[in-house]
Amino acid sequence: MPRVLPDSPDPFYYLANFERALAWLDERCADLFDAAERRFADAFVRMPQTSRALFVRMLMRKGPHFRASRLAYDEIGCPRAAAAPLVAARWLDDAPALELDALAPLVTKAELQALAGRLGIALEPRATRAATLAALYAHDAAAPGPRAWHAWFPASPDTVLLFAAAPLCERLRLMFFGNLHQDWSEFVLADLGVYRYESVPFDNASRAFRRREDIDAYLALRDCRDGFDRAAQAADFDAATAIAATLAGLDALAPRVQANAWLRARHDKLRHATGLAAERAGEPELAWRAYLDCGHPESRYRRVRVLEQLSRRDEALALAQTLADAPQNEEEAQRAARTLGRLARTRAKPEAAASPQFAQIELTLPAAPAGLRVEEAARISLAAPHAPVFYVENTLINALFGLLCWPALYAPLPGAFFHPFQRGPADLRAADFVARRAAQFEACLAELATDAYRDSILRRYEEKAGIQSPFVAWAALSDDLLALALDCFPATHLRLWFERLLREPMANRSGLPDLVRFWPLERRYELIEVKGPGDRLQDNQRRWLAYCATHGMPVTVLQVRWPDVSAESGSAQASGAP
Repeated sequence: MPRVLPDSPDPFYYLANFERALAWLDERCADLFDAAERRFADAFVRMPQTSRALFVRMLMRKGPHFRASRLAYDEIGCPRAAAAPLVAARWLDDAPALELDALAPLVTKAELQALAGRLGIALEPRATRAATLAALYAHDAAAPGPRAWHAWFPASPDTVLLFAAAPLCERLRLMFFGNLHQDWSEFVLADLGVYRYESVPFDNASRAFRRREDIDAYLALRDCRDGFDRAAQAADFDAATAIAATLAGLDALAPRVQANAWLRARHDKLRHATGLAAERAGEPELAWRAYLDCGHPESRYRRVRVLEQLSRRDEALALAQTLADAPQNEEEAQRAARTLGRLARTRAKPEAAASPQFAQIELTLPAAPAGLRVEEAARISLAAPHAPVFYVENTLINALFGLLCWPALYAPLPGAFFHPFQRGPADLRAADFVARRAAQFEACLAELATDAYRDSILRRYEEKAGIQSPFVAWAALSDDLLALALDCFPATHLRLWFERLLREPMANRSGLPDLVRFWPLERRYELIEVKGPGDRLQDNQRRWLAYCATHGMPVTVLQVRWPDVSAESGSAQASGAP
């Protein structure tokens, strides 16, 4: 189906895009529609074009209340005439009852002051909008209650329209995108070239939800989270009560998400977040309840910490030992080992004793540069004509992985892609993400045994430029940086990095060193993690450094000092050939 560009002669481009999405949904998700959604899909296409256009304009603007006078579009004409069929269909309400909260964003300061005068509210001669609103709220508190627009402004020639179809459209958006953080503007942004997405073939079975019950469960999870957020913002917030209510809601939802691994993961994520909130609130019993039946990968370790908070030391020690003996991932192994050392009343850290050593060197700079990050200051100091230095942090190695493994990442597997605006596969965080694509990933990594990998990476760098990717940050790449990396990074090191990324693709994307220094004539490199005064290595950084050191890769931790905080004995320059 052809796309209609915003600068095309067709002023109804936005309507064409929405109708394209609606047709997509009708073709692939008709069995998920409830009665209201079915009626909407059937009736919308029969509406006058101007009415359909007004509907989409309102859908794409912040609402849900709109003054008719502010819905002026040349291609639509009279908004009231265009709205009439929509009102008849009950998708718009042309006489909504308005609380003062809903009224305030719709009116000007002059209108507010006129309203105050009509209600007999005395104002200062130069009263601000905020002061006028405060006086109206005080008056409204004495005589509360929603009123129609013309009850507020009897002489106004204007009217207010309520976009009553908002909940229905939200469900349609959820069915299309599989989430609620993307909206219909994706069409326009894609057509304008602001965002580009990989084209992945998928059939009619490729969609976010399999059953209507999954949609309802998703929205119920959203409501559960929003309920806690609203409670947290209330003046009389009681953390224990709000957390207990959230857990009760999650317990009730648990049976509804068990059949859907994706929804179950969302449920576990919210349950884990609730446990963290309970810990912050000093409610370890509630935290234990949250973590106990939670499948979130970090919840097992949090149980150890909560057992400590509950003074159940022996149980905490036993669980920490269990985690250390069979960790789910590197992070859990690191945390469990550290906890065992602490619980055993010793300063020893088992993981540190067994970890390989990496170079740690100090660099004293003349002065703390104003407005310059410490990483950039170090980069400038280290760079030389024969040894360029780049700030890459988590971009370069991830990008090389993403470019080489592009066919595996965008393999059209069931449950991976279900609409044209996906940055990456929907199951990227799933435990079986790599296992489902094992053959594809191995085929990509096998290219590292020959020079084929260089051609593949460079070709995709050209062909896929700008396409959204969870691993490739295009703005951080350049022709020179890519050429140096391919010349100076040994293929054996690339394979080792990529294999670690594949262990936990999302978790291991971060923690990589800040800088890379190349010696192109010698075809070698050095990775450098920069730490400013008072800064310490994070756990994920330690894991990457230890991994690189284990495999004999050149990695250095560079501790930057300013003269006023440096040790009197002086500092040495970073390692590496001059």
